[in-house]
Amino acid sequence: MQTLKVDVGHSQYLITIGAGLLGNAALVESQVPGKDLMIVTDTTVARLYLPALRKALGDRRSIHECILAEGEQQKTLQTVSWIFDTLVGQRFNRDAVVLAFGGGVVGDIAGFAAACYQRGVRYVQIPTTVLAQVDSSVGGKTGVNHSGGKNLIGAFHQPIAVIADTDTLNSLPDREISAGIAEVIKYGCIWDLELLGWLDTNMARLRAREPDALTHAIYRSCSIKAAVVAQDEREEGLRAILNFGHTFGHAIEAATGYEVYLHGEAVGLGMLMAADLSRRLGMIDTPARNLIHELVRRAGLPIEPPRIGAARALELMQMDKKVLAGTVRLVLLERLGNATVVGKYDKSALEATLNEHFA
Repeated sequence: MQTLKVDVGHSQYLITIGAGLLGNAALVESQVPGKDLMIVTDTTVARLYLPALRKALGDRRSIHECILAEGEQQKTLQTVSWIFDTLVGQRFNRDAVVLAFGGGVVGDIAGFAAACYQRGVRYVQIPTTVLAQVDSSVGGKTGVNHSGGKNLIGAFHQPIAVIADTDTLNSLPDREISAGIAEVIKYGCIWDLELLGWLDTNMARLRAREPDALTHAIYRSCSIKAAVVAQDEREEGLRAILNFGHTFGHAIEAATGYEVYLHGEAVGLGMLMAADLSRRLGMIDTPARNLIHELVRRAGLPIEPPRIGAARALELMQMDKKVLAGTVRLVLLERLGNATVVGKYDKSALEATLNEHFA
């Protein structure tokens, strides 16, 4: 079991990583306060792991559940409204705790509901996918999608604890493992050249779910995110680099109705495009771009984007939250292990990248 601390000044909390944590009643008791709990989860996680979590929570609490259907399509205001109805129906007050128990979709929805209910109640993240454990459960970004774009409605609301039980990853399809590895690759690209080297050597072990490889990838990714969020909680500067590949990836998700690609798959494709644009602008060289392409391929992620059309892709990218004064700001690589947000760039280079990948 490993722990690390996230400190954003007004809020500090522990991330606990390890195997068998759901069965550790003492840990769960110490990290999940409150007498009134609302567990938000999905149908698969409820079937596999909800009995174990309920057992660890004990009998002294008033526990209710919102069990959602699976998929990115659930990230809507309608779903959040249903959670509100349940909280109100159970007469939960401001001392209630929302427990997000599932992947990134569940975490985003539950966190947003907690941010809004009675102007903010506490919530705990117990992520059950690689993507959620390495990225989305940490840092306090919550929200839902809109037909005009991904995560356009949301709030910054930090959890009070994150418990990442690596045993829950054993039941995931291989596709979900690969989708989570995309975010680990991202952290190497933007921050940690050593992590890229580790991935190059250990990709097979990671995809095979070897416990020590998983724990290392999760711990290192969370450490990087904690360091970034501590400096810029509300994405006013540095934190934007965590969106490497996401502006392109979100356009892919929106264009395909959130039904074709997992989030990590779209991010993987987006990183290929961001790396390609970085090369066209002379920021990185061809071998660096090729290394990213090879890591994405070896992670088992798709490398051929949907042909949604360059114009449609740009239209969707212009709804990105990083757009300022009508300019699409992009996270690009100054070099491997170092990212920057760029607002001024040769638009013909972006056009060439969009045409190559989307036309």
